[in-house]
Amino acid sequence: MMWFLAQEEAKPVLGLFVEGTIVDIIVVLLLGILIWVMVSRARTGRPIPEIKKIAGLEAIDEAIGRATEMGRPVTFIPGILSVSNAQTLAAFGVASHVARQCARYDTRLLVLTCDPLPYAVLEEITRQSYLEEGRPDAFNPDDVRFLSAEQFAFASAVIGVYERERPAANIMIGAFYAESMIFAETASFQGMISIGGTAHTHQLPFFVAACDYALIGEEIYAASAYLSKEPVLYGTVVGQDILKILVWIIILIGGIVATVNPETTFGKLFEF
Repeated sequence: MMWFLAQEEAKPVLGLFVEGTIVDIIVVLLLGILIWVMVSRARTGRPIPEIKKIAGLEAIDEAIGRATEMGRPVTFIPGILSVSNAQTLAAFGVASHVARQCARYDTRLLVLTCDPLPYAVLEEITRQSYLEEGRPDAFNPDDVRFLSAEQFAFASAVIGVYERERPAANIMIGAFYAESMIFAETASFQGMISIGGTAHTHQLPFFVAACDYALIGEEIYAASAYLSKEPVLYGTVVGQDILKILVWIIILIGGIVATVNPETTFGKLFEF
């Protein structure tokens, strides 16, 4: 407590900014400019850098095609958290693409959820995807299922669906915990093509080990832009990636300067 009271109050810089936040403000402004430029170019059809190939996303159409050839369904699981989690929101974009492809190929899609809110959202996403593909009659609301809000009750219910429905492709994108290995291993035993993606670092090793394809970390957040090629989404991802490259260059230069001349603090270059 005494340490906290001993700290000096932050002093404004240029009468506007809290000391130490100038670099943050510059980064935010630069990000906004980059995103605006990339989105504008994408909307007008001008060339912009492409997002690198992501094998797990490229494999989604292959997995759905295999299920179509075998006459067996596809399962999609958006994790076990609610819509307040960014990974669940990222899963919605992938679900839309999967539903479109299933509607196009007349392949049965089973969406399995653990929370009432994602269940309601995914039902509408799936319905709309079938409608946009001109197949509203093929949509079956019973195939979008809320199984249980309890983690391992949900896991047991998913395994039951695997055993009864015998899907040929298993797509899992979102926030997963201990149930991730259960899903991935069971899918592997049954010969499914499994595509798993999460930003939870403590679950990524299980997806990498047991799934045919794994999306690592922020790849799931870029998935919607990658699959849809929607200009606003695509331009936003490209703008963010360009800024990351610039930050890496600055860090590299700063490391070199600090190594060559330890008396120089690279951060002073940004002080006013």
